[in-house]
Amino acid sequence: MPDSTRFVLWGSAGHAKVLAEIIALRAGMVLALFDNREVASALPGVPIHLGEAGFRRWADAYGDLQGVAGLAAIGGQHGRDRLAIQQLFRTRGLSVPSLIHHAAVVSGNARLGAGTQVLALANVAADARLGEACIVNHRASVDHECILGDGVHLAPGATLCGCVTLGDNVFIGAGAVVLPRLSIGDDAAIGAGAVVTRDVPAGTTVVGNPARPIKTHQQE
Repeated sequence: MPDSTRFVLWGSAGHAKVLAEIIALRAGMVLALFDNREVASALPGVPIHLGEAGFRRWADAYGDLQGVAGLAAIGGQHGRDRLAIQQLFRTRGLSVPSLIHHAAVVSGNARLGAGTQVLALANVAADARLGEACIVNHRASVDHECILGDGVHLAPGATLCGCVTLGDNVFIGAGAVVLPRLSIGDDAAIGAGAVVTRDVPAGTTVVGNPARPIKTHQQE
C-alpha cells in the first residue's frame, strides 16, 4: 500500500469516486482533480482543473509535492491514457503507487506495477504479475501465474484462469472468462460475458461463447 496520504486524481467521473473512497478508508485525502473535459468535480469540495496546463498551474501553486501521489482515475479501454498521465505526474515528482481496496485479496507474492488498482472483492492470486496502470475491477479475478502487460483493464466480474498472458492495453469486459494458459495480444478487447477458449491476436475484438472475432483494428 502507498505511504502517501495526499493524492491527486486525473479523471472526474465514477472511477474517481471509487478511488477516493479507497483513499479515505486509508485515512488519506484527495487534494485536486484534473480532467481534459470541462466537467464538474466528482468530489464535493475538491477543486477540478482543466488539462495538462491546469495540472502544471496547480503544481506550481502548490509548491512542495514531496509525499503527494497521483493516480489515473480513468477506466475502460484507456490504458495508454493512464500510462501517459502517470508519466506526467512523474515529471513533477509525484509518486504513482498501486492502490488496493481493503476488501480485495492480493497474494503476498503477486507483483503490482505502478498505478495499478485492485478494487473491492477482487482477487489477485499467487505469482501473478501485473504491469503499470492496470485496473482489476470489482469482483474480477486474476488467477495464479497470470501475466498482465501495462494498461490492462479487467471490468467487474471478469475472470482470468491460471497462467493467462495479456499484452498491453487489453480490455476484458464485465463477466468475461479467459480459460487457462491462453494469450491475448496487445490492444485486444474481450466483450462482456465472452468465454475465451483460444488465443486472441493483437488488436482483435472477440465476443460470445465461445468467443469469436468481430473486428480487428490497426494498432497505434
